[in-house]
Amino acid sequence: MGIKAALPKYEIYFYNTVLCLAMFWAASWIFEVSNSNVNRKTFKASVKPGYFGRKMDTADFEWMMWFSTFREHILFALSGHVLFAKICSMLAPQFRSLVYMVYGLLAVWTSMGWTYVSLMLSHCILLYSISLVKIRWLCFVAGLCTLATFKCEPFVSWQAGFVEGDFELRHVLFYGGCGFTIMRCVSFALENCERKDGHYSVLELLKYNFYLPFFYFGPIMTFDKFYVQANKSDLTRKEREMWNISLQGLIHLGVVIVVDVLFHFMYILTIPTDIKLLKHLSDWALVGLAYVNLVYDWIKAAVMFGVINTVSRLDHLDPPKPPKCITMLYVFSETHFDRGINDWLCKYIYNYLGGKHENVVEELVATLCTYGVTILWLGPCEVVLVWAFFNCFGLNLELWTAKAFSIEPFASFEAAMSEAMSRRIRAIFNTFNFWCIVLFNLMALNSLDFVKLVTKRLLLKGFPITTIIVMFVTYCLIQVIKERERRQALIDDPDPLPPAAPLNAAAATCPPTAAPQAAADSSKEKAE
Repeated sequence: MGIKAALPKYEIYFYNTVLCLAMFWAASWIFEVSNSNVNRKTFKASVKPGYFGRKMDTADFEWMMWFSTFREHILFALSGHVLFAKICSMLAPQFRSLVYMVYGLLAVWTSMGWTYVSLMLSHCILLYSISLVKIRWLCFVAGLCTLATFKCEPFVSWQAGFVEGDFELRHVLFYGGCGFTIMRCVSFALENCERKDGHYSVLELLKYNFYLPFFYFGPIMTFDKFYVQANKSDLTRKEREMWNISLQGLIHLGVVIVVDVLFHFMYILTIPTDIKLLKHLSDWALVGLAYVNLVYDWIKAAVMFGVINTVSRLDHLDPPKPPKCITMLYVFSETHFDRGINDWLCKYIYNYLGGKHENVVEELVATLCTYGVTILWLGPCEVVLVWAFFNCFGLNLELWTAKAFSIEPFASFEAAMSEAMSRRIRAIFNTFNFWCIVLFNLMALNSLDFVKLVTKRLLLKGFPITTIIVMFVTYCLIQVIKERERRQALIDDPDPLPPAAPLNAAAATCPPTAAPQAAADSSKEKAE
């Protein structure tokens, strides 16, 4: 079934209508639960006075840190970076990457102290020294062992003791800067192994690592891309590029305001922490809560990375794209909330070991290694292990299913169908896949108890009415997504017009209006 398979317009309109009504219905349930339980005893720790005379959900420490506690610090540091970067790009653009490094070092030194800078420098020099050997597996093992020192005791406490100060965000900045530093050093080491002539200098590694917008919170840009873009001498911009950057910044500001407003009316982060309350919620409220939690996590990641990416685009860099919205995901192969980490894992592990991702054994080895490194990156614990197992299984199951349905008699069955019917049948399978993705990734955001409760209510206690209704709404969502992908595919790769007939004697006898008429007919067929 091609991605350009179309459905009748009235069918797409019906799917959109059902989807909108279901979204409003679930949101109304969550709003009602939030209003009726605002003074609940278990809510006091995270639901605090806000604006509009209402209380606000403050359960997400990361969001509050970025846009409340840490807001002034971020604006001050990034504003200084933009200012110095602009001055340098105007006066001496050939030295701009060096200016980025110096400013980044000073900013990290000011915020975390010289001992923290020394710790980061020691890890950079260690991995740089190993990269000089140009043995790929040795660089990889050394990088993973170094990363493990920030995930396992007693190494974590020992290294954390070097950092001075006890301000509120020291813990977050310490682990953020350390983790991303190691991943960047591994990228540098592996790229140095691939270089045929000589070595990259240690100065290039320091420029890469201490680029301030990416230092503490990412995203990760692989060294090969950063090296080319940061040392680019041509700093001209495309048409309307500054307008697009400004618009992107305003959109992020608008999203922050909208989310803060919604936090005053729907306590989507606090409600899942109260298991007693969850057991008394309706099926619609519970299912909607699970879905909205994942959507919010995508919005948070998109905004946090979007703010940083806006600054990096001002520096003439092309950073990793924002994460793909969970609403648009129905296959495991595209499930990632951080495209920087995903690009890193795909480049150095998944694609390196998996090849073309057609062999079942190679795919299994590639996914196991990829999720093994991901577990180490996130920190080994029960929730992460369960999350990694199910996502790894789902990714392999997609390949196994595709292989099974590509053989007879399934291949003949699908070939005999119309493209529209094939798209409908595939959407049914994608519906179950979608909820597997939702439930598996919900483990990383909430407790296992919440995921178990949603699963039981969706598949057991709510069967068959809730199950059928939710799956039907999800089916409508999948078809809406597929329609969007179809339109984008037509824009990216439009169907070519048929080649013109050769000019021969028969063509010469045709009337002059025949050729334009044929072109019009082919264009009409293409549009249909």
